[in-house]
Amino acid sequence: MKKLGMGLLILLLLAAGTGILFREQIGGQLFASAVETGVARDVIGGLPDGINVVLCGSGSPLPDPSRAGPCSAVIIDGKMFIVDIGGGAVRNLGLIGLNPGATEALLLTHFHSDHIDGMGELMMQRWAGGGRDAALPVIAPEGVEAIVDGLNAAYAADAQYRIAHHGEATILPTGKGGAARPFSMPDGQARLVVYDEDGIRITAFAVDHKPIAPAVGYRFDYKGRSVVFSGDTVKLPAVAKACNGCDLLVHEALNAEMVGTMEKAFAKAGRERMVKIMADIQDYHTTPVEAAETARAGKAKMLVLSHIVPALPLAYLDSYYLKGTADAYDGPVILGQDGMLFSLPANKDSIERGDLL
Repeated sequence: MKKLGMGLLILLLLAAGTGILFREQIGGQLFASAVETGVARDVIGGLPDGINVVLCGSGSPLPDPSRAGPCSAVIIDGKMFIVDIGGGAVRNLGLIGLNPGATEALLLTHFHSDHIDGMGELMMQRWAGGGRDAALPVIAPEGVEAIVDGLNAAYAADAQYRIAHHGEATILPTGKGGAARPFSMPDGQARLVVYDEDGIRITAFAVDHKPIAPAVGYRFDYKGRSVVFSGDTVKLPAVAKACNGCDLLVHEALNAEMVGTMEKAFAKAGRERMVKIMADIQDYHTTPVEAAETARAGKAKMLVLSHIVPALPLAYLDSYYLKGTADAYDGPVILGQDGMLFSLPANKDSIERGDLL
């Protein structure tokens, strides 16, 4: 027995020594294999015909190590539409395996910083990495022109550097930056079709995120399937009306009880500015229970909560965050996480789920 134990120990020591001795060679092989697998990965090509939704960012302005800023990717027939683009979301696209170069258009729900602060990176990655020869269309309410113009100016020097690095044959000068595509709701109209091509229809609808105005949500329709994004809003009948039996409702959520706890903690610490902010944000967002009530009123087949406030560093907190939602809505309620995939196959009723991170 002692001999067997000593022999095993010697074998383990030899194996450890070999690992140390050949660490560089093994590391090189592992890296080459990982790169080859990553480069060959084609998530978009493997998705079913229909509407496919990926959460590229399910967080908010509050720090959350597991969530990027607000971002949803909608992939239909090889085209990728991005709804809002928060900080860290473009990096997530790369980790998920979604090439920013496939982006057909960026749609913004409103102009809060956490919904637009990844725009510059998306425009650059789509152009330089994707080889696009036309600027990124940015579909959004009126006012988007100033934001796009500002980012184009801010990235002008960077664009010239990249062309100089790689040459105009590789980095096409015509594809840089963004192109604003503003819209406004006609008087007395609460909805507007903002994209209608190749069977893909995107409809904007007004929401209430005062004092932010305008603010909108979006509904996507394709081959009998539908998904609705609430944007940032208080509980609003307009969201349920836009859903109207939609397959998937992606709704923002703020847990007021948890934010109230944070408010008290900031007060105890004497941080009055944060006390005021924590009190204020409860006035222009929707609670998880209110989102569930909206899903029930809109007859949504599945509710996905995103723009999660506050941060949830432990999975143990998930059930507390969702408290009361099961009583308000009898369909599936999913607490959004970065990388989640929801596939709505064309002309079917199923919703298939996956995880790309």
